[in-house]
Amino acid sequence: MTTPMNEPAVCELRDEERQPCEVWTRVMGYFRPVSSFNRGKQGEYHERKCFVEAETD
Repeated sequence: MTTPMNEPAVCELRDEERQPCEVWTRVMGYFRPVSSFNRGKQGEYHERKCFVEAETD
């Protein structure tokens, strides 16, 4: 597949070609997979709000 240098290549996958993506997050100073959280902790994870730190001059 050839594309111009400034355009990303796009690849379409069928569902059976895909593999699960494991999400990790930092909790209490160390990283853990979200899939290992209990139901309450997974709920807290989904309620988190992401922020973007403003650039300084």
